[in-house]
Amino acid sequence: MDVFRSLEESDHEQVVFAYDEVAGLRGIVAIHSTVLGPAIGGTRMRQYDREEDALEDALRLSAAMTYKAAAAGLNFGGGAAVIMGDPALDKSEALFRALGRQIESLNGRYITSQGLGTDVEDMQVIRVETRHVVGLHSAYGGCGDPSPVTAHGALHGIRACLEEAGMDRGNSGLTVAIQGLGRGGSELARQLIGEGARVVATDVDGAVAERAGAALGVETVEPDAIYDVECDIWSPCAIGEVLDTRTIPRLKCRIVAGLANNQLAEPGDVKLLTERGILYAPDFVFNSGALIAVTEEIAGFSTERAKRRAERIYRVLKRVFALSRERGISTAEAANAFAENRINQVGSLSGRARSSCG
Repeated sequence: MDVFRSLEESDHEQVVFAYDEVAGLRGIVAIHSTVLGPAIGGTRMRQYDREEDALEDALRLSAAMTYKAAAAGLNFGGGAAVIMGDPALDKSEALFRALGRQIESLNGRYITSQGLGTDVEDMQVIRVETRHVVGLHSAYGGCGDPSPVTAHGALHGIRACLEEAGMDRGNSGLTVAIQGLGRGGSELARQLIGEGARVVATDVDGAVAERAGAALGVETVEPDAIYDVECDIWSPCAIGEVLDTRTIPRLKCRIVAGLANNQLAEPGDVKLLTERGILYAPDFVFNSGALIAVTEEIAGFSTERAKRRAERIYRVLKRVFALSRERGISTAEAANAFAENRINQVGSLSGRARSSCG
């Protein structure tokens, strides 16, 4: 990949390459849009085969955050940070403080939070160097782990999906297959089981799957077998790009709705789901509860207020599904149009409307 050609083909406002030899930091901060407000998005830490893969991840994640914030009715744009490294081996105080200094140098254009491979303790270290960070510990006025709010919003999203699919019988008796038992996936499983659903789940870390199975009472399967589980809802809650021409034909579900970002390997893959009669809940709408939770910190965090705002996911999905039917387009295209309409309407007030955001 030609890095600069890739940037020229994107519509990002700013991309910063972060490097600190002493701290061992090799990372990227991508700001996609600040039309609605400061860019916000998580810090992801993972091993990448190539630096180009890290850049592509940052670009996709930040663009998705623009849409997510817009659809959720938040006054924020989209951004993301990625750190190239193994979160199990390479974390250090120096690493996250170095990233914090990089974020501080952006003068509030980007606000970071927790992401894949990072947690509340990492955000506390970043906070030493910059105030432009959310997802802090509750002892410091933060939301702590946002997964309860995320799962609460997801349950309301599931209700909209069930109604659209003509399956409005509540969660009791549903079978849900969850891919990924991290904080979000485990909490979603817990809340679903609490409402009478049967959960079959997996995780690439066998020890995590075993602990979740014992603690939550979920049935567990091997990672690859999750695609073949007969279920009502298939829920990707780990890494993205898991739905493609190889995996979609294996699904035995009526609905795909999960907490992972960028679930489709290619935008056109949504057509494969539609052709199979599978309703797709656009990820950036369905999983916006985490973003809602961390943004509530800015005004002073309230669990009840965050949950109330996350319940709006039901109404947004209903509007997206209606738009999909009215225009004869996929639910993914309808979600994009819904988000872009808000960006253009609000952006026009300041002369910053954009015809497209990705």
